Amino acid sequence: MQLQQTFTLEGKPDPQQISFFHEFGFIHYKHVFSTEQVAAMLQEIERIEQSWLSAGYQKVNGIPIKYGRDEHGRPIIQRFAFTSLYSGYLHGLLAEERMQNLKYFIGPEARLTENERDGMVVNHYVNNEDSRYTRLGWHTDGARDLFTHFRLDPMLNVGISLDDSGLHNGGLRLIPGSHRMGVFKMLFYKKYFVDNKPDKREICVETEAGDVTVHSGRLWHRVAMSPVKGITTHRRVSYVPVIAGKYKPKSEHSATPFYHRFQHLIK
Repeated sequence: MQLQQTFTLEGKPDPQQISFFHEFGFIHYKHVFSTEQVAAMLQEIERIEQSWLSAGYQKVNGIPIKYGRDEHGRPIIQRFAFTSLYSGYLHGLLAEERMQNLKYFIGPEARLTENERDGMVVNHYVNNEDSRYTRLGWHTDGARDLFTHFRLDPMLNVGISLDDSGLHNGGLRLIPGSHRMGVFKMLFYKKYFVDNKPDKREICVETEAGDVTVHSGRLWHRVAMSPVKGITTHRRVSYVPVIAGKYKPKSEHSATPFYHRFQHLIK
């Protein structure tokens, strides 16, 4: 199998897709959402952004909002959480059967969830002097379970590309097969979030707007900084968790998880 192989999202994952995912820890679906759907998603995200900027929100359901500025010095939100809870359109896209079928990489008991963990997150990476989010260091998504719940539940992260992403503007870098390293290396293979160095085993997953990626919560990955600065560095991507285990919804009364105290290390 080729690492850069792509698939079409139709129905439940077939044996070829499941085999690819189990071997490498990720899968890439092409052209899941149309140009028109992506434009509508961005319009909704911009509406939510303006609403939160005007209201001066600092947290949503206990999760801090990450603010920054674009190349013109205008304030922007660079990390949203629980975004689909504020948009009927975004919620409707996630409710589509083909998106819900992604849970079968874990099993029928799993759920694509909008009100647990951080819900539907939107990351907006920009490389300029005033950006607060230019890259994201090496990490796995599942480690938080060990520190907060003392157990490791199955989980996936479903990524929706809202801009073209690749070597030209940083892009998602991952280490294929690292989800099979075991718990010790899942915790200690890299220095979480502060290590941004390239790994000889990493690949860059190059996506177009409307593509969907799925990766294991145990997979080591990072987001590289764009090699250039300015408007061409903008990279927006949304992530929604697929999880199994006890249902733990968040609310406005939820406490801020301890690991968000280290957000200042991420820039």
